[in-house]
Amino acid sequence: MKRQDFYYELPEELIAQDPLEDRSSSRLLVLDKESGAVSHHVFKDVIDYLESGDCLVINDTKVLPARLIGSKVGTDAKIEILLLKRKENNIWETLVKPGKKAKVGARVSFGDGLLTGEVIDVVEEGNRLIRFFYEGIFEEILDRLGQMPLPPYITHQLKDKDRYQTVYAEHTGSAAAPTAGLHFTPELLEKIRAKGVDIAKVTLHVGLGTFRPVKVEEITDHHMHSEFYQIGEDAAFKINRARESGKRVICVGTTSCRTVESAADGSGYLKACSGWTEIFIYPGYHFKVLDGLITNFHLPESTLVMLVSALAGREHVLDAYKEAVEKKYRFFSFGDAMLVV
Repeated sequence: MKRQDFYYELPEELIAQDPLEDRSSSRLLVLDKESGAVSHHVFKDVIDYLESGDCLVINDTKVLPARLIGSKVGTDAKIEILLLKRKENNIWETLVKPGKKAKVGARVSFGDGLLTGEVIDVVEEGNRLIRFFYEGIFEEILDRLGQMPLPPYITHQLKDKDRYQTVYAEHTGSAAAPTAGLHFTPELLEKIRAKGVDIAKVTLHVGLGTFRPVKVEEITDHHMHSEFYQIGEDAAFKINRARESGKRVICVGTTSCRTVESAADGSGYLKACSGWTEIFIYPGYHFKVLDGLITNFHLPESTLVMLVSALAGREHVLDAYKEAVEKKYRFFSFGDAMLVV
């Protein structure tokens, strides 16, 4: 299967630059995965497609304000650092721009010296290992100095950091938001619970590898970067109960989907666990747990479009995307949503 099989035309003006004031007022395209039939709604109508006994799986990861802008000590050259993964204590794997100014031994200062970092190694794909020095609590300093690591296609400044977090974000560790969850409000979640729908919280810390473009022609040659996930006993129980009682498991976002599919055994049974996943889901994949998916509209030729196509069929998905373009849906992180059932 070729990368180009997942291409679609998207006018640039349909890329959402700002979140809506009311999270749940975004548009919702509902796609029947069997027939390919499409209907159009408002996101808060998603409750009409959920039934008592179903299990809604959400990813409660929290995004780090991981983008730091500082200056190289001794030269005042501007350097931008994106925290990717904590390796140990105060050592992080990072993406640095411009990389040529970040040789081993280079020191960078942030916030007039409130935080400093030293490049200690160059690793895979040119990423830098940086040891940070500071007084106090790292997370508090990061919250003060860091910016949200918005995708490059969002060019507007984000006024409120919380708008790039889900309302249920809890466990800090992501380099990007699980954006399908941005549409939920506390009120909508409460109504869903009141309808008898179980809500299971899992954690997958989203890495930038999820969004890296597929550059190889044959998609099976693409390698996914590993991401840490965790499933607690309560979530495993709720998901297993829904499946055993003949109800559906509906995941909010591709990250929740990848978490449960990575952790399940061959029969789709889950138990409390944690680990690292490199799962790459594309057409031909047999889902062990997932029945339905709430997701945003993804970049052409991305692994995320491939995952949705594995669930609903490539032709159905690309036809739905074409209709979304024609009806001027808002695309990508701050855009509208899609329900596949």
